[in-house]
Amino acid sequence: MTEYTRTATPDPALSALDRLVGTWKVGGGAEGTVTFRWMPGRHFLVQDVRLVQHGQEITGMEVIGRERPFGAEEPSADIRSRFYDAQGNTFDYVYELEGDTLIIWAGEKGSPAFYEGTFSPDGDTVSGPWTYPGGGGYESSMTRIG
Repeated sequence: MTEYTRTATPDPALSALDRLVGTWKVGGGAEGTVTFRWMPGRHFLVQDVRLVQHGQEITGMEVIGRERPFGAEEPSADIRSRFYDAQGNTFDYVYELEGDTLIIWAGEKGSPAFYEGTFSPDGDTVSGPWTYPGGGGYESSMTRIG
């Protein structure tokens, strides 16, 4: 099987992020909407972002999945992402979901900058703080609208 035709069984940790699929209204330190959708094959989750934070419009997209560089036999241990915005910036994250707790690490796993949110029992709300080094951060919530 070539690199181009390789198929894999569904990744349980990545598949757990299926609960993010849909459109969400975001509130707190950033406000607007985000939409999560699977790319064909379900190896990557794509987030389309339209937010306003500190009066600045943030429009972009994020691709979430396991990295597998050309020629690599095994995918990355972490579920990683890269966010691309309309201003030409890129930001890297690591996603973890354990039970009802979603952690998004800025940069690398264990970073002092991270989001830790909890899903409501019905799965239609995720709330928690973004924490930044030096005590900064803000509360954030997402409510499913579609």
